[in-house]
Amino acid sequence: MIQENEIMMFLIGLGVLIFVLGSRSKLKRICSSGTLFLAFYLAFGGWAFTVLEGFLWNRLLNFMEHACYAGSSIMLALWAGKSFRNRKGQAQ
Repeated sequence: MIQENEIMMFLIGLGVLIFVLGSRSKLKRICSSGTLFLAFYLAFGGWAFTVLEGFLWNRLLNFMEHACYAGSSIMLALWAGKSFRNRKGQAQ
């Protein structure tokens, strides 16, 4: 069963995805941007899987959704660590 909040999250994420892809060259100036992009893409994948699981393969897509969220969390933590180390090195 699909819930309205899942569709809204997917649509908001789709808007952000369009912005990220359109502004990728400017966003690459962010420290460790590749890791940050991967974290977002994985989160977006989770949002897409949560909508799709309402239509077909609910167990598989539910697993994929949660795997994407876990991967996104790990990538975001790695990005935060890399950013912190870079800022610490610049201050010295």
